[in-house]
Formats: sequence, structure tokens, C-alpha cells
Amino acid sequence: MAGSSSHHIKNICVFDGSSPEKEIEFLESTNHLGQVLAERKIHLVYGGGSLGLMGGLSIAVFLGGSQVLRVVPKSLAKGDIIGKIIGEELQVSIMSDRMNAMFNHVDAFIALPGSLGTLEEIFHISSWAQLYIHHKPIGLLNVNGFYDKLWSFLDHAVEQEFLTSSA
Repeated sequence: MAGSSSHHIKNICVFDGSSPEKEIEFLESTNHLGQVLAERKIHLVYGGGSLGLMGGLSIAVFLGGSQVLRVVPKSLAKGDIIGKIIGEELQVSIMSDRMNAMFNHVDAFIALPGSLGTLEEIFHISSWAQLYIHHKPIGLLNVNGFYDKLWSFLDHAVEQEFLTSSA
């Protein structure tokens, strides 16, 4: 986790996968997170997919009564590539604009299991924290040890002095 925040979190960006998940624990954890966010009236900002964990999370938050903002590049919004709209949609030009828009709409970040896109988002926002571009909290929901090997790699990077332990 990078940074800490003493203010109340009103909007959170969740990075997660859009592929169909095989492990039921991933889906259950995602649904539970969506319910908790809705109970706490925390609004969701996410990458826009309605499939996989993205879809499950957005539906749980929306059905729980919190707002959902889907941020999606126009090229992905065309042709129903990422599925149905849950909540509101903000279309941006390109993927880097998507990250900037999500960043500007939230107070914190959390990552669930996902693929390369999820890892890219985690590292992107974490590098911004390391560069003091922001002090927003960042967390990983380590379902079934999904991120254990990533933590091991980061520990290795610290041991090799490419990364500080505070990062």
C-alpha cells in the first residue's frame, strides 16, 4: 500500500480483470467488495467492462445503490466490445486519457486479480505515488494469494536496490 489518507473515501477506482474467472473465490470476493462499497456509499470508478470481475463488481455496487462511473476509450465503446453500460459512462480518446480520468475522479485505488492491463494500472498509479504525484491510498485485494509472487518480486527489487522499501 502506498500513501495513506485521513479523509473519507467517497470515490474509489478498482482495477480488475474482464476475463471470465474460473475460481469462484475471485467472483465471491469481488461481489463482497461491491456490497461493502455500496453499504459505505462509496462510488465506483472503473475501466468500463461488464464482463468478468469488472462486470460483477459494477453490478454489485450499482444494485447496492452507489454510483458507478465507467471510463472507457471510444474505440472500446464501439461495437459492444466490453459489454453493457452499468451506471454512467465517460468516453475518452485513448487509454492514457482513461487513466488520467479515473485518477481525477477518485480518492483511492484498489486492485483485484486481473491480467496485464490490471498490472499496468497498478504499476502506473504506484509509480505516480513514488514520484509524489499523489498521496492517494493504493491497495491490493490478495484473493487466494493471487499477488504473493508480485510481492516477492517487489521484495527482490528492494533487495537489489532498484526500489526503496517505502515504495
